[in-house]
Amino acid sequence: MYVAVKGGERAIEASYLALARTRRGDTALPELSIAQIREQMPLAVARVMTEGSLYDRDLAALAIKQASGDLLEAVFLLRAYRTTLPRLLSTLPLDTSKMTIERRISSTFKDVPGGQVLGATYDYTQRLLDFSLAAESGFQVADAVPPQENTKENTQNSPRVMPRVLDFLNAEGLIQQEPVPPGDPAPGDLTREPLAFPAQRDIRLQNLARADEGFVLAMAYSTQRGYANTHPFAGEIRHGSVAVEVIPEELGFAIEIGEIEITECQMVNQFAGSHTEAACFTRGYGLTFGHNERKAMAMGLMDRSLRCEELGEEASAPAQMAEFVLYHSDNVEASGFLQHLKLPHYVDFQSELNLVRALRRKTAQAADAAAEAENLAAEEQFPDAPASDAQKAA
Repeated sequence: MYVAVKGGERAIEASYLALARTRRGDTALPELSIAQIREQMPLAVARVMTEGSLYDRDLAALAIKQASGDLLEAVFLLRAYRTTLPRLLSTLPLDTSKMTIERRISSTFKDVPGGQVLGATYDYTQRLLDFSLAAESGFQVADAVPPQENTKENTQNSPRVMPRVLDFLNAEGLIQQEPVPPGDPAPGDLTREPLAFPAQRDIRLQNLARADEGFVLAMAYSTQRGYANTHPFAGEIRHGSVAVEVIPEELGFAIEIGEIEITECQMVNQFAGSHTEAACFTRGYGLTFGHNERKAMAMGLMDRSLRCEELGEEASAPAQMAEFVLYHSDNVEASGFLQHLKLPHYVDFQSELNLVRALRRKTAQAADAAAEAENLAAEEQFPDAPASDAQKAA
């Protein structure tokens, strides 16, 4: 739109150059490489891949570099590139029970097969700035980590494949069963079809996975503060690698084409039951690319909240209202709608400016007419009264 402005095309080209200079920063310092971003900023890469709906670490790192670290802009870039890619075939459902574990914890059971595998996490750090990181002294992990002891808490010595924690509740029938629907229908595809209501759970989960992490986190937080009928427990959070399989038409059987790193969260929530169902626990589910526990947990809370109607609960809180949550959670759409306000709106504003001026003139004329009518009425009622200073001035 700025092209229509006098000199707009040259100004846009100059803006491109200014952006490139800002992105590069001080040229006396080494340029940040894609490999450095990919390897040293894995949590940012994981978020961009998840919200961009594309699992590719290098492309996510490139988007982060191009966006100067603006993760929302990087998500936009990755989604835009994704639309240019052909879709060859669909994968089989991921079997996360066979995940190669890097981290696995549960807040519902202390002792679980395989133990609590803490792995890499900020959960137990003191959140104090570590100024040794500013030294860039070639710190090596092997120099700081003592020899591993043979304990269940050490990832390297723990079973790499572990059963699901919620299988214990499943075995006793204490948690809501989620059988595969008859015929195993294919899930919807939010990347190809626009969001429509009523939205089934598969579409809701896709939307939540692509949704802005901050928005989903805030909505999930609202459920913890009482704005929904939930009382959650982190049944299991696991992070690791899982195989991706497809069935090529020419083969007719499944083959493994690689592995992806994911984070999966199973939330456990109370359910009082109904006149047709016994009391049991219900589930909330979240899954993201890479290591992204906060998003996966928030997804789990929101998934459960948005299931209120199917569980016979009243939707009384914002987090339980599917249209409110799903329509407003997409950061790319929200950002575009907000940032379009920076583009020229000269004609629109001029029309509103003229309207406001006309209304003000009309208001002033009405006030003058009312004052004149008041003066006439006063003169008729008190013909011999001396004129006031205001009347004399008039």
